[in-house]
Amino acid sequence: MRKRVAIYGVTGFVGKGLAGMLAADGWEVIAVSRKGTGQINGVNGWSSPEAVDLSSCDAVINLAGEPVDQRWTRRIRRALHSSRVDVTDQIVQKISSLAPESRPRVLLNASAVGYYGGRGDEMLDENSARGSGYLADLCDLWEKSAMQAGPLGVRVVRFRIGVVLGKDGRAFQKLLFAFKAGLGGRLGTGKQWVPWIHIDDLRRAIVFAVNDPEFEGAANATAPHPETNASLTGKLAKAVRRWVFLPVPGFVLKLLLGGFGGALLEGQRAMPKTLLDAGFQFQFPHLEDALRDLLAVRPASAPSER
Repeated sequence: MRKRVAIYGVTGFVGKGLAGMLAADGWEVIAVSRKGTGQINGVNGWSSPEAVDLSSCDAVINLAGEPVDQRWTRRIRRALHSSRVDVTDQIVQKISSLAPESRPRVLLNASAVGYYGGRGDEMLDENSARGSGYLADLCDLWEKSAMQAGPLGVRVVRFRIGVVLGKDGRAFQKLLFAFKAGLGGRLGTGKQWVPWIHIDDLRRAIVFAVNDPEFEGAANATAPHPETNASLTGKLAKAVRRWVFLPVPGFVLKLLLGGFGGALLEGQRAMPKTLLDAGFQFQFPHLEDALRDLLAVRPASAPSER
């Protein structure tokens, strides 16, 4: 049976490794990027968003999106909306233009736990109501755009992704740099929850959801054991053998980073109920497991015998 997938955002942090994982699972991967060309392990062919032929694909994975961890100026807000909502609209329009028998069977679209807004200690699963604020509004529009593919006969999966921890990821690199420089400290009170996930588990969860014909709707792509900011800070400091530095006051974050700084002080205690109920097994369910893997020194490969 044919297994061909188009990945939007394939050159991003999550997409690069995902292509190889899908290829190992028997998928033929079409990479979609603005340049329409590149070199990533596991990719069979390249296309631009304008030229990509989705009629040849069984699945579409949309991971496109401007990084959110920056000051939300008017220009950046336009870029955040365009790279998320507008790109998803364009994908759905492409799908709608195809004959029903030629449409992809599944669209897996990225979203974010920002959908829930700041909710304190409230346990949040996929049935929890959306929150308020800029990120919640943006994620709501993003998901509604993807859901338009549902009436077209396409199974739609909306992955509400948490803070992704990976060696080459922006979040983990910034945390590691701060602690190794002796500047790591909790943000504000440190009581806000951090819904994190190891990069390998996120990619595995995407493959799992695409392959499971019953998997549909919203899914929190977060580890089953979220941490408070203070707890995460302490465990990372211990892992890299550094002292926890003075906390960063909330008003300083807001002053430096504006709306994004405010979002860092809110957090979400998001639980991956949909993934767990579907039988997905996390390789890194606890933060200690993830840090041990991410900070491990890989042994040098032995020289080959001659």
